[in-house]
Amino acid sequence: MRQTMKGVNIVYKIATGSRRIRNMLTPVGFIFFVGLIALIIFVSLQMDRSLNLPKFLSEKLYLLVSVPIIAAGSFMILWSMLHFFICRGTPVPFNPPPRLVTTGPYAYVRNPMLVGVFVLLFGLGLYFRSISLFFVFTPFFILLNFIELKIIEEPELEKRLGKEYIDYKNNVPMFFPWLKAQAKKK
Repeated sequence: MRQTMKGVNIVYKIATGSRRIRNMLTPVGFIFFVGLIALIIFVSLQMDRSLNLPKFLSEKLYLLVSVPIIAAGSFMILWSMLHFFICRGTPVPFNPPPRLVTTGPYAYVRNPMLVGVFVLLFGLGLYFRSISLFFVFTPFFILLNFIELKIIEEPELEKRLGKEYIDYKNNVPMFFPWLKAQAKKK
């Protein structure tokens, strides 16, 4: 618990600190995240080869199925980033917008950019016909992001944005808009 609060405090201190330091750390955070995704793709493809796993979609189907999914994930990422930039911030937690973003895809889910990344990874799993990327590494990446959001990012947002973020969190689902709609029906 203490280590968690330490992580929250570090992110909070950077996110509310000097603009120069935030601007300096933004590319580092971006490169780390993109590098992590590239590593996941690379390792999953290597695992498929090493374990001699079969391709799970036919030659004829994989493009037809994967390209629309990749396009949807890419669109969600770009749409989300646009709303961050409009609010004068970046998607990197070290250099966030000065206010809570609740427009565009953020009106439906709290983490639409990550949803886009998850969809993109599933689409790439289909495109590469990779069993391990589709069934192992992408779900594991989703789990890691969920844990990081719950332990570091959401507590930092609560600390920085207060009641406004808590109300938003209580009314907007983390990843899946239909889950909140189902919960309200009960």
